[in-house]
Amino acid sequence: MKKFLVLILCVLGFSCSKSNSHLIVKANIDGLKKGTVYLKRIIDTALVTVDSVPVNGNSKFDLYSDLEEPDLFYIYLDKNSKEEDRIEFFADKGTVEISTTLKNFVGDAEIKGSEHQKIYEDYKKLMSRLNNRNLDLIKESLEAQKEGDILKADSIAKLRQNIIKSGYLQTVNFALNHKDSEVAPFLALSEIYNAKVKWLDTINNSLTPEIKASKYGKRLQDFITEIKAKE
Repeated sequence: MKKFLVLILCVLGFSCSKSNSHLIVKANIDGLKKGTVYLKRIIDTALVTVDSVPVNGNSKFDLYSDLEEPDLFYIYLDKNSKEEDRIEFFADKGTVEISTTLKNFVGDAEIKGSEHQKIYEDYKKLMSRLNNRNLDLIKESLEAQKEGDILKADSIAKLRQNIIKSGYLQTVNFALNHKDSEVAPFLALSEIYNAKVKWLDTINNSLTPEIKASKYGKRLQDFITEIKAKE
């Protein structure tokens, strides 16, 4: 009887802790009949599983996590999923709804309930045009090299360098326009970490006091300080 009561208390405690979580992810993976779904985030420098749920016949499920401030999370279909097979999203405190399909897990993902996610999606749409153009130029460059057209290949290489520079500048501009969002320092760290330090400084100096004190704001300041110490 005592063991049974302890088990009941543990279950109740676990349920309460989940219901009191800062982040609730309500997900639906159409077509998923069986498997395990993992919610992960980067803590310090390691990718850590913060929740998981076994799926057995019901494609709708909830995942939970503590969350002190907006942060990037990932959903994996199994423990050993590749990076390209994960859904990433910027979460705020509260409820995030994610709907997708098993057939096109990443491409069909629709994410609702997070202002930071909307900002992040706007950035990815902005960059997708440059990325698509860069892919076209890579294809043209390979064809030019096959044909032995060195002049054309060199010309394409210069165009690609311009696209890379444009991507840096557009990222800086996007971050400046969203200086009151954690997405701004995150983009500086993840997308243009190898840019000129003056560009990183420009973003860092524009951040609001609240964002400067955030997880990514502090990391950006530390990163810039480290770079300058090596110069």
